[in-house]
Amino acid sequence: MSSETKLTQDKDKESVDNIKYRGMIGSLLYLTASRSDIMFSVCLCAHFQEDPKTSHLESVKRIFRYIKGTTHLGLWYLKGTGVETIVYIDSDHAGDYVDRKSTSGVYSFMGCCLTSWFSKKQTALAIFTTKSKYVSAGNACQQALWMKQAVVDYDIKLSDIPVLCDNKGAIDLRKNPVLHSRTKRNPTLFPP
Repeated sequence: MSSETKLTQDKDKESVDNIKYRGMIGSLLYLTASRSDIMFSVCLCAHFQEDPKTSHLESVKRIFRYIKGTTHLGLWYLKGTGVETIVYIDSDHAGDYVDRKSTSGVYSFMGCCLTSWFSKKQTALAIFTTKSKYVSAGNACQQALWMKQAVVDYDIKLSDIPVLCDNKGAIDLRKNPVLHSRTKRNPTLFPP
C-alpha cells in the first residue's frame, strides 16, 4: 500500500459485500505469519470490516496484486523442525514526560528474522525500573506463547523460548516466587 494512501470511512462511497471483504482480510491476516511486510497494510484495511466501501476493497486488491508479484519474498521456515526463537524485552522507566508511565518494547526473532515487535505504554505507573522491566517480561511471555501457537499450523514445534531481559532485579523477581508476595503486582498474572 502506498504511504500516501489514507483510508477513511468514506460514508459517501458505495458499500461492498462485507462477507467477501472479511474473507479477504482473514486470508491476508493468515498470510502475515510469513509475510510481515504486509502487516501494516492488512491491519489498516481490517479496521473497515463492518462497513467496507469500494476504496477499501481497492486497497485490499492492491495488497493481493503486491503478493502475486512478490511470491519469492517471505519468511522461510523448515517444516517439522524447531527454529531458534528468542524474545528480547526492554522498557524505559518513566519515559513519558506527561504522565511518567513506562513504555515496554518486545522484539521476537525466529532464526535471524525479526518476526514481531511492539511497543506499548504501560497502564500502571512503575516506581522502580525493576517493576517496569517485570511488566515488560510479562508482555514478552504472552508474545512468546502466541508465537508458539501461531506456528503450529506450519508444523513447526517450538520448545522453550528464551526471554532476554537486561535487568537483574526483574530476572530475580521472575525466578523466585517468594518475592512475588513482596510486590504490589498480582502474582497470579505471571506465575513462576
